[in-house]
Amino acid sequence: MTLDQLPIGTNAVVERVEGERSFRRRLLELGILPGTKVRVLRIAPLGDPIEISSQGSNLSIRGREAGAIWVTPSTAQASEPQPLTLEVAGARD
Repeated sequence: MTLDQLPIGTNAVVERVEGERSFRRRLLELGILPGTKVRVLRIAPLGDPIEISSQGSNLSIRGREAGAIWVTPSTAQASEPQPLTLEVAGARD
């Protein structure tokens, strides 16, 4: 399955990257290489570009480029971030 086929909110692991050498090198520089975990965040209304999250960064890539990235969907979906709560020691209501 390729990255452009994943629905929004799906986690996956990159298996391989195909395409021109310059394209593969650019993805490597961005940290998208085999074994990397990615998550599809958004897809533009016409399917291009696709926003993904990987290693704490958000990237937008063309749909054609996403079609050259082979992934394995993850069975465990990441939960939405929970709000941060702070507790102050010794604080009284």
